[in-house]
Amino acid sequence: MKVKPKKALGQHFLNDEHIAAEIAATVAATNLPAGHPEWGEMPVVEVGPGMGVLSKYLVETGREVTAVELDSESVRYLAREYPRLRVVEGDFLRLDLREVCDRPFALIGNYPYNISTQIFFKVLENMELIPVVAGMLQKEVAQRICSAPGSKVYGILSVLLQAWYDCEYLFDVGPHVFTPPPKVTSGVLRLTRNSRTELGCAPALFRRVVKTAFGQRRKTLRNSLAPMMRPGCAALSSPLMKERPERLSVEDFIELTRQLQ
Repeated sequence: MKVKPKKALGQHFLNDEHIAAEIAATVAATNLPAGHPEWGEMPVVEVGPGMGVLSKYLVETGREVTAVELDSESVRYLAREYPRLRVVEGDFLRLDLREVCDRPFALIGNYPYNISTQIFFKVLENMELIPVVAGMLQKEVAQRICSAPGSKVYGILSVLLQAWYDCEYLFDVGPHVFTPPPKVTSGVLRLTRNSRTELGCAPALFRRVVKTAFGQRRKTLRNSLAPMMRPGCAALSSPLMKERPERLSVEDFIELTRQLQ
């Protein structure tokens, strides 16, 4: 008995075994940074397993795999078909991730398009617990996360994630390998924690600067950030203030935040 995809949950079940195996391999030890071989042995948490096409390949590695699934029908199916898979029924966005897995883990999934951005903001909130993130989401969102300064799609999520992760866009996945087919192309990415341990500026202010700047991305930073600047602020004389936000690197945003604080 198969699980029927539910539109309300944004479910599009991957039905291509080869692509499922490729996505699972993104968190294999042989594909991760050479300096961190332990990342390929850590537990895996999968978001939205559906009918377990990806779960199957993850479980075959012998690692501890926990699947987080909101759909009760899928939960019952997974428990029956994959007895070695630990399944947590619940909304990933609402769960305390330390209760899902109490030690660092790799996060992976065929992420629902309608909540993929929220998932990655949750990753940022739990980055000390998640050294590796991989999986599939809408191509445009995946490209935005991995885009470089100067790109038209470079934005808030690009800067905030790239401050802490090395982001790689890996490959496209067409609509025809899903049931039902989505109306967009998907993309697979991988994020691995970089060597940064602190920003060197107030994290909350850094987030506020980035969000404020891109909230008015057609304006120069001098105009969009004006309400945040006090008389005599070092940022007032910074050449960065003449630029629009998409021109600034992560390091530029960090430096600007230092000047503002």
